[in-house]
Amino acid sequence: MGRSAGNMRVLLAVLITVIMGACASIGRIEGGPRDEMPPVFVRSNPAPAGKNVKSNRMDIFFNENIQIKDIASKVVVSPAQEQMPTIIAGGHRLSVQLRDTMIPNTTYTIDFGDAISDLNEGNILDGFAMEFSTGDTIDTLRISGMLLEARTLEPAQGMLVGVHSNLSDTAISTLKLERIARTNQLGQFTIRGLKAGEYRVYALNDVNRDYKWNRGEDVAFYDLVVSPTVNDIIVTDSLRSTAGNDSIVTRPGVEYLPNDIFMTWFNEDYAAQYLKNNNRTDSTKIELLMATQSDSLPTLTIVNGPLEGTILDNTNTVLETSLKKDSIVYWITDPNIYSRDTLLVATRYLKTDSTDNLSWVTDTLKFNFRRPKVKVEKKKKEEEDTVPPPIPLLEFKFGGGTSQELHRPMTFKAATPVLSINHDLILMEQKIDTNWVKVATPTLSTDPTLNRPCDFTAEYEWEPGGKYRMTIDSMAVTGIYGPYNKKISREFIVKKLDDYSTFTFKLTTDSVATDSVGNEDVKYVVELLNQSDMPIATATVEGNQAYFAFLNEGTYYARAFIDRNGNGKWDTGNVAQLIQPEEVFYYPKKIEIKRNWDVSQSWNLFELPVDEQKPLTIKKNKPKTTSNDNLNNEDDENNEDDDWETDFIPGSQYKDAHKNDRDNSNSFNRNSNNYNRNTLSNRR
Repeated sequence: MGRSAGNMRVLLAVLITVIMGACASIGRIEGGPRDEMPPVFVRSNPAPAGKNVKSNRMDIFFNENIQIKDIASKVVVSPAQEQMPTIIAGGHRLSVQLRDTMIPNTTYTIDFGDAISDLNEGNILDGFAMEFSTGDTIDTLRISGMLLEARTLEPAQGMLVGVHSNLSDTAISTLKLERIARTNQLGQFTIRGLKAGEYRVYALNDVNRDYKWNRGEDVAFYDLVVSPTVNDIIVTDSLRSTAGNDSIVTRPGVEYLPNDIFMTWFNEDYAAQYLKNNNRTDSTKIELLMATQSDSLPTLTIVNGPLEGTILDNTNTVLETSLKKDSIVYWITDPNIYSRDTLLVATRYLKTDSTDNLSWVTDTLKFNFRRPKVKVEKKKKEEEDTVPPPIPLLEFKFGGGTSQELHRPMTFKAATPVLSINHDLILMEQKIDTNWVKVATPTLSTDPTLNRPCDFTAEYEWEPGGKYRMTIDSMAVTGIYGPYNKKISREFIVKKLDDYSTFTFKLTTDSVATDSVGNEDVKYVVELLNQSDMPIATATVEGNQAYFAFLNEGTYYARAFIDRNGNGKWDTGNVAQLIQPEEVFYYPKKIEIKRNWDVSQSWNLFELPVDEQKPLTIKKNKPKTTSNDNLNNEDDENNEDDDWETDFIPGSQYKDAHKNDRDNSNSFNRNSNNYNRNTLSNRR
């Protein structure tokens, strides 16, 4: 009896220890392999591809605890829903309840994109979708492809892609998309639940969730009419036994086509024109801010007081505008006008009307200016008689710093427009040995093609490595309001020739002989980019070469575009005119420039698939990952994008197309997941 009681006490102690240990160690047991598998679908109610479904609720079960994120931006339901469905994840179950009335005899698709992941490790279940029908049949055809941003080749993440069976060019702006999907992290998409027939494919950044394109929204369109099909194929799999031996097996499968739709989204840079803001921050200037750029400037007429009927023009104002002419400043030069505290001004300008056309309208604007109260201290009568009031000086400054670029002019900035510059009061000196020697004085001028009366440049033939001193004496610069500048001086050193490098791109013959639809004599422009993916230099390709001079030491990247209209700048697309944006290519590696280098590099624009061209280091839309081990590895430029390759492609797995796919949009080889730039043969 005593021995039994002792054993019971030992057993109780062991149980308490185990329980306490378990309470202190909630979660995954350490030491085991990390879970790298996404959740696996187990069952659902209704079943996948279920027919005659009446309930608006669906329960989906997985093999582990799951979570769902970014429902509004990632999950879509076809047909498009007016009300967002209610979606709740709990344990192994995902519950979906549609809030719109169910449509009879219709195939429904709930596409979760990459919103589902397991709860513990966050492994993403990409491309998961459920289909069912409210009728006796279910539509199973699919269209798959990829969407990138036209200007930067960034993957379009979470963008709406859909189809219209109405083939009219205006369907995109007048009718809701019939079947929809969203792009995943790589810009890939699959539109499911399609009937046999002909479709046009579009992509939208549907800001107002009306499933139509409104001018101003980002958009993409595919040039060809698409007819989805399905083929029986034989799929080859590689299996590994418990002993570690590999074996090849085959099984029947299906292939949904087309699976190679490639589009690039753009914005038409359209915005409704209207007067966005107006103010009078100073008595001497009136400022107008328009909603977008315009080729026509407003007309301003005073409508109050003794100056009624006076038009503000170049006789009583100096005009200053931004480059796009959407920001306009009227510097008033007539004291009879700027001395008035209140100005009523009839402002006639172009405004977008209800028919989306520009028409002239007139608004009467009230410009008030409250003059600050000046505190006057009492002074002795002698001081009042002998000390004149101070005159505010014109603020006139040097631009740049103490290092002058050899190939660039000096820059200057005035606080108000300048009336005149007396170059006799400007002294330029160069240091020869230890002495400052007077040299030719540069001419300060404004760009006659721009309304920038406060910005000045001075072109000069600099001596490489030369040391200069420029002195602008007081009263050399006079403003439109009478004040002059105070004396300013700056010493600076011009860079040497061996501080710079040159870089030449040689575009290979098969890149530049024709464009992707076979047009000859294509014009190309190459842009040199900084590490923020912004252009810092541009060169037109001449004789298959793009030449860049006066490059400072540093890291650069490059992209090129087909300059269809020869204007030297990248142009966006136009939906109404069925014009695609100009094609863009990225050089796949970073470019390291050292001092005093002359470098030449070959570049075949069509060598790499389009989704592999942009270097990872400047790619902004990087796919999310549960491991950041390789995220910042930039040592191997040839493989810097490899970490983001995936075995999954919505609808199929495929590889490069060929230039002869102009009449066959399904020419991808199925053994890889990369799009090739040559698939763009139908984009014009």
